[in-house]
Amino acid sequence: MFSVTTLLCALASVGYAAPVVYPRATDSFVFTNSNGLNFTQMNGSLPNVTIFATGGTIAGSGSSGVQTTGYTAGVVGILTLIDAVPAILNVSNVAGIQSANVASEDVTSDILITIAKQINKYVCEDPTMSGAVVTHGTDVLEETAFFLDAVVNCGKPVIIVGAMRPSTAISADGPYNLLEAVTVAASPLARDRGAMVVMNDRIVSAYYVTKTNANTMDTFKAPEMGNLGTLVSDVPYFFYPPVKPTGKNELSIANVTAIPRVDILFAYEDMKNDTLYNAIASGARGIVIAGAGAGGVSTSFGYAVADVIAKYGVPVVFSTRAMSGEVPSVALPQIASGYLNPMKSRVLLGLLLAHGKNITEIGEAFKGSTAN
Repeated sequence: MFSVTTLLCALASVGYAAPVVYPRATDSFVFTNSNGLNFTQMNGSLPNVTIFATGGTIAGSGSSGVQTTGYTAGVVGILTLIDAVPAILNVSNVAGIQSANVASEDVTSDILITIAKQINKYVCEDPTMSGAVVTHGTDVLEETAFFLDAVVNCGKPVIIVGAMRPSTAISADGPYNLLEAVTVAASPLARDRGAMVVMNDRIVSAYYVTKTNANTMDTFKAPEMGNLGTLVSDVPYFFYPPVKPTGKNELSIANVTAIPRVDILFAYEDMKNDTLYNAIASGARGIVIAGAGAGGVSTSFGYAVADVIAKYGVPVVFSTRAMSGEVPSVALPQIASGYLNPMKSRVLLGLLLAHGKNITEIGEAFKGSTAN
């Protein structure tokens, strides 16, 4: 009978790797940096990464190992998440900031502003920091990712990561996703690529990423544009050198204290004009239309849009309810979203309004996302 030692030696002799020895809590120690953040480290020569936790499924808990719906999101704290993945300390020294702890559908613009300013302060302004990771629920993750891509512009990688299964599930995806996110954030190859989503071995631009399936782990993709790279055995591989997406707007968050309300209206057969007027009456300062096909609405609704723009000066952006494709340029005062989906169009329009941009300036900002 083979002993365990004999078996391991036999496996090694035929090309199987030796078992990975992960660090223990007793192997590491804590140091405090100049910003007052407590970093857990094993090797002082490793890069420094700060994890900003917001809650979501990755911090969720269910009643059993097979519960993947109906669980409670945002209950596990950031330090518990870090402690659950000791292999992180093989690639980076890490600190954690609990920016929020909510299900992603409860993320507000105030939370987004807080996270962005924290990243700028604790990562961008600190020369000892290599990158940032934001843990997040997946339902509106692409909106947060797009927001951070627009307002964090220091060149250091900002990685948004989530999970499709709670931490209590059998084969939970959160721990390995978190390890890969920290690995990419610590990599010098990830610099000058804007914010990115790292999940399920994929590295995807925050500018183009979208959630393509409500349930499966293989959900975050850029259907038309493709991925920036992948990870194999926790090693990042980028397909292209750093490049800025066509039409990307870079905006400052420093003096922004609130994001004006922008509503999305979903186009459908026999859509009534009062849906538009009701949104304006309820306080919307901007409107995004998720139009049929390439941004289409009925003739009657089109007249209502023109009326709202003329009477109230409210910018209206036409996007598409389709999964992908472009809404081509239109003549001002109407605005086309180009390749931005309705959710990202809403985020960009809100930021532009927060900067006091008028309809003409907003039209120019969106024009870069169109092909003509």
